[in-house]
Amino acid sequence: MSSSSFLINPRISLVADASVIINLNATGRAAEIIKAFPNPFMAAENACAELEAGARNGHTDHHQLVELIDAGLVQQVSLGSSGARVYESLIDGSALRTLDDGEAATIAYADEKGCAALIDERKARSLCAASFPRLLIASTVELLMHDAIAAALGPQGRIDALTNALTNARMRVPSEHLARVRTIIGAERAASCPSLPKHVPETSV
Repeated sequence: MSSSSFLINPRISLVADASVIINLNATGRAAEIIKAFPNPFMAAENACAELEAGARNGHTDHHQLVELIDAGLVQQVSLGSSGARVYESLIDGSALRTLDDGEAATIAYADEKGCAALIDERKARSLCAASFPRLLIASTVELLMHDAIAAALGPQGRIDALTNALTNARMRVPSEHLARVRTIIGAERAASCPSLPKHVPETSV
């Protein structure tokens, strides 16, 4: 169930995949963005491990994540027994129905604990829709387009955050959100973002 209406419900925790952490770091304002929402923000230890592995290739996302954890803004969480069973089912099967460690753990934890899963990859989102229809899911771009971000960062701050994620992290934008993203950041900025298609009609913000 993809809907961002739950993003202002403090009773619903958000558990983020590694790609979401990378995109938020790329905005340059991850801490402010997380603070803008009342929801507890979490990351599964498998997703954290993916970022830690990336540090060996010179990426700084794990270091930035540790700073967010130390600041009390993100909680690293582990799967319980029922979550572990879901996780195993998502990494052990046909190629069409398996995910990487971080995505699988994110979905499994969200399913186990009744959280919302923050995931960007098309395959993971499609699998959720087919196999976990009751699971709340949202993408990074839904976080960044939310009114709470415009209020916290200001309209120009939201534009800059979106542009930075699109250019520095090549943030993936689900097709249903492409038009609104282009309208928010403007045609000139949209044209300079390599992760956006060149021709998307604008829509009302």
